[in-house]
Amino acid sequence: MSTSPADPHLPAVHLRPPRNWINDPNGLVFHDGHYHVFFQYNPHGPQHSNVHWGHFRSPDLIHWEPFPVALTPTPGGYDADGCYSGNAVSVDGSLLAFYSAHRKDRWWQPVTTARSHDDGRTWTKRPELLIAEPPAGTTMFRDPYVWRQDGRWRLLVGAALDDGRAAALLYESNDLETWAYLGPFHTSDVAKGSGPVGWECPQYATFGGRSVLVVSDWTPLSGPSHTTVHTGSEQRGRFTPDASPAPLDHGPDLYAPALLKAPGEDRWLLWGWAWEARDDSWAHEDGWAGVLTLPREVTLTADGTVAQCPARELLALRGERVLHGTGHVTRSEPAGLGEVGRAFDLTATLVPDTTGTSGLRLVTSADGSEFLDISLDPAAGHLVVDRGHASRDPRARTGAYTVPCPAAARPGTPVELRVVVDGSIAEVYLDGQVLTLRFYPVGDGPWRLEARTTGTGRGEFTVEAWNLALENARPDTLLSGRRTAAPTPASRATPSPSPSPSPTM
Repeated sequence: MSTSPADPHLPAVHLRPPRNWINDPNGLVFHDGHYHVFFQYNPHGPQHSNVHWGHFRSPDLIHWEPFPVALTPTPGGYDADGCYSGNAVSVDGSLLAFYSAHRKDRWWQPVTTARSHDDGRTWTKRPELLIAEPPAGTTMFRDPYVWRQDGRWRLLVGAALDDGRAAALLYESNDLETWAYLGPFHTSDVAKGSGPVGWECPQYATFGGRSVLVVSDWTPLSGPSHTTVHTGSEQRGRFTPDASPAPLDHGPDLYAPALLKAPGEDRWLLWGWAWEARDDSWAHEDGWAGVLTLPREVTLTADGTVAQCPARELLALRGERVLHGTGHVTRSEPAGLGEVGRAFDLTATLVPDTTGTSGLRLVTSADGSEFLDISLDPAAGHLVVDRGHASRDPRARTGAYTVPCPAAARPGTPVELRVVVDGSIAEVYLDGQVLTLRFYPVGDGPWRLEARTTGTGRGEFTVEAWNLALENARPDTLLSGRRTAAPTPASRATPSPSPSPSPTM
């Protein structure tokens, strides 16, 4: 459970095993005093095949212990080619996992279950499939999501319909065993050109009389594409949107998020899969692929916008402040702010130069040629995250990505950011929006931050940064969700004996 992995691109505080392939978070559940996070996992290599369910648990969202692999494909069985995505519920003192049973000889993935009576250490699969056949008129069927509402159990399944629409299909049950199909809960419009033809991993959250449906858009040509959030309300088993669909994340590297209602409070948590943004050959050389995002709190604002921020518990990962800078910057005089580690948490208040782009640069090479830019563009009203020079290795993907930021176009208006960087992942938060991006620095210098502008005026900044490490977490900060005094190292939970590799967090 090292927080200083030998591979500089492995995360220190994001959750994943130290080797092999992972993708979708699955089975998020709070049970018997612990958060459980399952995930799609190939224990034998860094490629998407031979999919099992990996498993971690935590009492506090900070200290994670590896558990035995939860679900393993049964040779010749109904899930012979993979235990694919789903979720889990805590019921009658046991954990019940719902998942997609994959076989290469059928196009759909039936819904089935497995149960654990020992906190997730061992599992027993049901002898027969739970929902063996898809409804008529479907061309894709997978990824169950189960929740309890108004005294009954409800289940959504991701689907594509034969008329070209993507859909989330609704089932209901009184006993988790016998399920009645009620029809499409919500559908897309008929696909046009590059539009979605299937929804994967549907997730559903309620906020009083309003609700949020999160779906991951899938196309036959490119496979997983992006994640979309629909806000609205339910009426008689049908979801009615009250706004246009919106991206859940503005970055290029997040897919298949999963939701969990936190215990004892009206709080929703979300994890997502951040896939690799480098050539497969590089990932295979390093022996690992995929990482889960940090847990995020998800809220619904008064105007119906879905807002996200890092879970409050994560403040406990901050060490002593390593950087604090306030001032202004011109094109001829960029400001050096100081050095940061390879895992850090940053807050910034920026007043942009309205005559050009201005913001922060994370420099990762001694000569300054390798860097990640986070800039405000007043002319476009955007925040721009540009990884075009973020790796000297040509096998890393490039590109610039934007988040709407109308405040950047208003002269003198401060813009507040929070940025969490960890090895090869950056999560950038702006006014409830988030952009997730992978990047792969190979430079030889210590990492350092600069404030810069391309305009003829000046930009203003206030920046603070803390290096992140699990050893920073103290019991009092975990309970309150706040930093108090300077941290002292805390011991981690002892992992249970397991065939699973230890996590890097």
